[in-house]
Amino acid sequence: MNDQKDKEKMRILAKDILVKGPQEEVEVKGWVHRIRELGGITFVILRDRSGIIQLVLEGPPDFTVETVIRAVGEAAKNEKAPGGLEVKVREWECISKPIGDLPYQVNGDPSKTGLEALLDHRALSLRNPKIRAIFKVQAVIIEAFADFFRSQDFTEIKTSKLVGSGTEGGTELFEVDYFNRKVYLAQSPQLYKQTLVASGLERVFEIAPAYRAEKHDTPRHLNEYVSMDIEIGFIESEKDLIDLEKGMLTHIFEEIARKNKAELEMYQASVPDPEAVYKSPTIPYEEAVKIASAEAAKSGGGRIFDINPEAERYLCVWSLREHGSDVTFVNEFPRRHRPFYTYPLDAARTMSFDALFRGLEITTGGRRQHDYQALLEALPKFGLKPEHLEGYLSVFKYGCPPHGGFAVGCERLTQKILGLSNVKEASLFPRDRKRVEP
Repeated sequence: MNDQKDKEKMRILAKDILVKGPQEEVEVKGWVHRIRELGGITFVILRDRSGIIQLVLEGPPDFTVETVIRAVGEAAKNEKAPGGLEVKVREWECISKPIGDLPYQVNGDPSKTGLEALLDHRALSLRNPKIRAIFKVQAVIIEAFADFFRSQDFTEIKTSKLVGSGTEGGTELFEVDYFNRKVYLAQSPQLYKQTLVASGLERVFEIAPAYRAEKHDTPRHLNEYVSMDIEIGFIESEKDLIDLEKGMLTHIFEEIARKNKAELEMYQASVPDPEAVYKSPTIPYEEAVKIASAEAAKSGGGRIFDINPEAERYLCVWSLREHGSDVTFVNEFPRRHRPFYTYPLDAARTMSFDALFRGLEITTGGRRQHDYQALLEALPKFGLKPEHLEGYLSVFKYGCPPHGGFAVGCERLTQKILGLSNVKEASLFPRDRKRVEP
């Protein structure tokens, strides 16, 4: 037992060797990333969760790349080695060997391999340091999102993903056979967020999967994605939410800049500075359509009639040029473009907004209607019936404060921070209309 404890103490991660410098003796464990033989000496790049370290062995190796090994030796300086240090191996053992040939070069540039092949062999592609870097950044996004809202006295919630009906009144729902009863995978935690605000919690957030049964196949859509949701009571308008999101984005970007320097460098990426986020413009919908049309005309494009993906790109180009910000907010969306529960600004407009980041919508939100009678009056205008939404409507029968919220697509935010070409790259195990494995 004591021998085992001594071994555990002796093991050291690659990053720790590089930080602490030469050691008397270290033990490292990981995957063989590269092998190079030179004049009877073998140089091995070993990879673990923290990074890579060079090992030096005498004689030819008895293993191939992606073999899991344990090595014991002395850390010594070598300016030519990654990080300026290497481990001169005294003893090593093979823990696990690959069986058969690898389907592609795991230690190569992932951009040289097609996305579908990377996803088909996800257990292998996630070993690639550049691909794994995506999810290190994403982990910081999730952590920073939660930390920010905890600092604002929000309560974290976890709500059911099996629902009796869709609060958004759409048909884009996945059906589930639930004990001989038809239920659906939740499109969002909308009902539950509002219920909990009405219950007296007032401020809630959730980070959880959401499901959309949309038959799309684009670089910006997933059928299962991570939705980072918030809901807050006692607001005046969507502008309160926009201010809150600016604070949230600032915190996320600051944390990524602080914790993910290496990952940003891998993708030659950067995050906006706080000043740029806070000065990002908020543009009413009708004005935004005119700006996008003007931008399209400059580049020889056609007229823009709506805030579509093309308009989002033009608006972000305009915002960066005119305001120095990668972030743009569009508010006052027409009622026809928003769900029945969105609070009206007037007969035609709503207190709602989208946040656009580097040409892509990453957030949709707004103030919600909190008055029971007003909700009943709105339903027929959207082709909905009260009996189909009894559970949702019951929340507002017994007093509910003015409130609102928004949702941020985690994968989309990750995609735009790193400049990924497809949102599926930012999902560990993406689900679209064709893919349900691995």
